[in-house]
Amino acid sequence: MVSHCTTRKIKSDSPKSVKNFALILKILSMIYKLVQSNTYATKRIWLIKNVLNFHRDIYYTDSQLFGNQAIVDNIINDISCMLKVPRRCLHILSTSKGLIAGNLRYIEEGGTKAVAVPSNIQGIRNLITDAKFLLIVEKDATFQRLLDDNFCSKVSPCIMVTGKGVPDLNTRLLIKKLWDTFHIPIFTLVDADPHGIEIMCIYKYGSMSMSFEAHNLTVPAIRWLGLLPSDVKRLNIPKDTLIPLTKRDQMKLDSILKRPYVTCQPFWRKEMEIMADSKMKAEIQALTFLSSDYLSRVYLPNKLKFGGWI
Repeated sequence: MVSHCTTRKIKSDSPKSVKNFALILKILSMIYKLVQSNTYATKRIWLIKNVLNFHRDIYYTDSQLFGNQAIVDNIINDISCMLKVPRRCLHILSTSKGLIAGNLRYIEEGGTKAVAVPSNIQGIRNLITDAKFLLIVEKDATFQRLLDDNFCSKVSPCIMVTGKGVPDLNTRLLIKKLWDTFHIPIFTLVDADPHGIEIMCIYKYGSMSMSFEAHNLTVPAIRWLGLLPSDVKRLNIPKDTLIPLTKRDQMKLDSILKRPYVTCQPFWRKEMEIMADSKMKAEIQALTFLSSDYLSRVYLPNKLKFGGWI
């Protein structure tokens, strides 16, 4: 846990804090039951008597008390930070939205083989792979296209993971576990826009909301494979496929450029400056204007073969 987390006080005798204090106690009591019974649950738990479907929704146990799901999420994060333990040690897991494919075999505790990222990353055991690298794909549409093109076996054995945009906790935990286990190169494939760069930074450096657990969720060795802003110019991607940066995009880009870790990444800075100067962004799908399978047949194989990452 980092020592410089933002702190806030909740007093049991303060009228303004009564509800928050009650909610914390309520969720702590539920966590206690989970730990005592060695049972795992997602943040969505539905406690119904005589029903075996235990893993639903904490929120729905008393929706009037909790108000909304975001309140539950924030309190669980607060408890995790306060006790200085990861959420999984509280026996609370997040429902996964990410997908995984490629050369990987494992046994999941209490689960079966599936393309969905497991909910209990800690429960994965006997990981085996012949993969030469791991590719993190920003968007599900690109991930599915690469699967259709059989990319995982065409170039060399690899593992592909997508968080379907901003990654959830389990997807980040899985990337970290795969890195700790295999130490194979990890590359990211994101849109050449500020949002894609932000997502890549979450995998590599972490997010503000989960900064207290960054050491369990980040892989600083991650490399930016594409789509690089310099690739857009180098490949002569048609200008009519590019999209002008919005004011919000420009603000996001300026914010990323000011972050301390960017000073240690001069090549990243250069790419972002190319984007800022051009005032244009490009989606990975822009490569299809060169040819329908350009991404899997030409772009990625060449980048991997000739070291086109930063």
